[in-house]
Amino acid sequence: MSPEAIIAPSILSADFAALGKACSDTIDHGATWLHIDIMDGHFVPNMTFGAPVVTKIRPHVPRPTAAHGVGTFDCHMMIAEPKKWVKDFQKAGCDLYCFHYEAAVSSTAAENPADHTDSRTSPKEMIRYVHEQKMLAGIAIKPETPVDVLWDILENVDQAEVPDMVLVMTVHPGFGGQSFMASELPKVKALRERYPDLNIEVDGGLSESTIDQAAEAGANVIVAGSAVFGAKDPADVIAKLRSAVDTKR
Repeated sequence: MSPEAIIAPSILSADFAALGKACSDTIDHGATWLHIDIMDGHFVPNMTFGAPVVTKIRPHVPRPTAAHGVGTFDCHMMIAEPKKWVKDFQKAGCDLYCFHYEAAVSSTAAENPADHTDSRTSPKEMIRYVHEQKMLAGIAIKPETPVDVLWDILENVDQAEVPDMVLVMTVHPGFGGQSFMASELPKVKALRERYPDLNIEVDGGLSESTIDQAAEAGANVIVAGSAVFGAKDPADVIAKLRSAVDTKR
């Protein structure tokens, strides 16, 4: 049996004029986590918000009482230099720092925004560093990245360098409202077959019309933006997404 369903609405689709209330209301509607999309205009061609916004919304949602628990801030770091921002987001209230594999293999080991170094980081070093800052670590892959790049990382004997979650993008990262890419589900299926206890997240185009495909493939962490925040009854949508995943466990 795969892990239990975790519904993580993306606040990129929330009302930015009342973001704190939107976050607390979404948890009250039955969401497990909040998915927070951080974009820098370099790794992806769009910009959203940074650590100061996370700091402001954190008081509106109680911290989780256990790892992966209700109230987890799942920060999806679509940024070119992910190691530079780990400490800032930890201080802001991030619980799960999910960086992109593609960024980790091409970025520096600088540990602060103002730092400069020619030393390089790596996915395993990133995971260890996130864990050292007392956060959960996630690793994400874009549609063009093959899933087998993760095998060596997930099968590492050093648990400090093993991620707590894998995110499989089902759209190209950078913008909300894109169509669901079912072509990415074989990656989810391959991950679930090899790692039955792993939290596997899917992000992009998830709704009541696509959730069954994702759940059947083995995803248990569901990111949905407009499907939740644009709904007349967000609690009903969250409940239906959760039921779809739990039915397939």
